[in-house]
Amino acid sequence: MAGSSTVIEDGSLLSRLDQQLFRLERMLALISGLAVFSLMIIAVISVGGRNLLNAPLPGYVDWIEQIMPLVAFMGISYVQREGGHIRMDILIGRLRGRAMWLAELVSVILILLLIVALVYGSWSHFLRSLNFSAPWWSGDSSIDIGIPIWPAKLLVPVAFSVLSLRLLIQIWSYGKAFALNLPYPVAVPLIQSAAEQAAAEAEQLDGQG
Repeated sequence: MAGSSTVIEDGSLLSRLDQQLFRLERMLALISGLAVFSLMIIAVISVGGRNLLNAPLPGYVDWIEQIMPLVAFMGISYVQREGGHIRMDILIGRLRGRAMWLAELVSVILILLLIVALVYGSWSHFLRSLNFSAPWWSGDSSIDIGIPIWPAKLLVPVAFSVLSLRLLIQIWSYGKAFALNLPYPVAVPLIQSAAEQAAAEAEQLDGQG
């Protein structure tokens, strides 16, 4: 993406739905951040145990495998809402008005189709790992200390389902912007140029002074 993004909010139904979903997205992003912090703690415990007690943390790699889906997927919808994913703005950045909103609409629809397929596939993958007749409902487990893998596999369709809701809101907003030729639609990231970003940062600093 180019520059940074801003999301406009108002009192409309679309904006209220956006803000409600954003609360969930922020919570999931916080969980993802805490998961990153926990990786550091686990590394310290494992290395410290090895050096001081000659006893590293049992199942160190197993715990990392369980935590990685939290790190990789829980914040994905939050980043989509903020326009933080990598974008190719060479073409779309040159468009204006309805042409730009149509391009954004088509791209988000394509993303949604891919994510729906990933939700279906990841959910099926989770179900294959779940066995209610086995201990801990585990159809498979980690290699070293036998941690059930199904909770980590469940995180993927959950995160992608939240992302699907975010994409539906953006499709609604881009479709409305295209139909009404709106200059500044709500609930979608509006990309700022470098000059606009600098002006916004200067205004923020002036407000703090």
